[in-house]
Amino acid sequence: MSDMDASTPRNLAGKYAIVGVGETSYRRGSVETTRNLATWAIGNALDDAGLESADVDGMLSYSGNDSTFSTFVAGDLGIRLNFYMDCFGGGSSTEALVGIAIGVIEAGMCSTVAVFRSMNGYTQVRIGGTGARAQAPIAGDALHMRAYGWQSAGQMFAPTFLRHMYDYGTTPLQVAHVKAAHSKHASNNPKAYYRTRVTPEDVVASRMICKPLHLLDCCVETDNATCVIVTSAERARDLRQPLVTIRSVVGRCSKPRADMHYQHGPISTVAGHYAKDILWPNAGVRPDEIDLTGSYDAFTFTSMLQLEDYGFCAKGEGGDYVSNGTIELGGRRPNNTSGGHLCEGYTHGMNMVIENVRQLRGDVDDSCTVGDDGRRRHTYDYAEGGCRQVRGAELSANLGWANPLTTSAMVMQQGAGG
Repeated sequence: MSDMDASTPRNLAGKYAIVGVGETSYRRGSVETTRNLATWAIGNALDDAGLESADVDGMLSYSGNDSTFSTFVAGDLGIRLNFYMDCFGGGSSTEALVGIAIGVIEAGMCSTVAVFRSMNGYTQVRIGGTGARAQAPIAGDALHMRAYGWQSAGQMFAPTFLRHMYDYGTTPLQVAHVKAAHSKHASNNPKAYYRTRVTPEDVVASRMICKPLHLLDCCVETDNATCVIVTSAERARDLRQPLVTIRSVVGRCSKPRADMHYQHGPISTVAGHYAKDILWPNAGVRPDEIDLTGSYDAFTFTSMLQLEDYGFCAKGEGGDYVSNGTIELGGRRPNNTSGGHLCEGYTHGMNMVIENVRQLRGDVDDSCTVGDDGRRRHTYDYAEGGCRQVRGAELSANLGWANPLTTSAMVMQQGAGG
């Protein structure tokens, strides 16, 4: 176990819920500001929950230099805030901010919190070490990174990926199944940016970006905003959607050296190795009880490493786990059923939480027919252009990633649980 006392009682499992989810389209060539995108996504989440603006009194956001402040967005929506916080962060922020929302509601500081991320990630601020960023003065983290040629995320993460290949014999073709699986899922998602199915062979045949990453190992860049709304499970029972409760949250758990994690081995181990000792005891469930996962797929390798270190398979068996059909729709534990960052859109983790909420409601927005009651009649036919609802989904896990050294995570459940 970790340094944390695992025997400490945790009594918040099932007490809070995600009651509304919303997003903009996933696209390139945005003509909206991030402020406008944020109001669009939050408005959709309010409609989804059946809430009015006046029902929300807390707001949390995160940015990578391209978002907008909560107070501006709240004012545009007619929301007066009792609590707000805007932080700098990326892939490990979503689940962490859901945990903070739970904490501030539990402390009586507010009652209902909208968590949003807004980004023109293709049109405005692109993530990477090229262009203007390459000419910036060497300061801060660049003192540790640029000397080694680590300017982009792929360059910074590649040593971890390569070391896993060296330690365990993992092959790029095995890990390419992550992209292939997510592309199958995206082909059944009307709002995904990339909806074409690809094979593992297509992935390894695409041009090399940074060894061992090929072009199709890398996520899509998009312009979009996303939102989830958190409140108490007691209040959620009176709202529009089926109840989806939060069993456990891990917020920004790190490896021992968070400045230069390669100084602390093993390099092929990521922060999920430590986070699992918080996530599963607090949730009161085991990895093998989870029905579907949302594992952060900035790259194919990041999903593989997290699924392994959170305990869905033994260490070193991640390559087999992602290539044997387990993570596909119809498999034992589908991963990123919307297509994730590799295919649907890049949101710094929010779209995978949104997708899992919809999965647990039993109502993902796929191509299945909608009945007179407004609910989809899922066929569970996962052929291209068909269904992507996981049959009988009751428990999900989201695994957030900032880099190999930092993670956040969350377990959600259909209904109140126990």
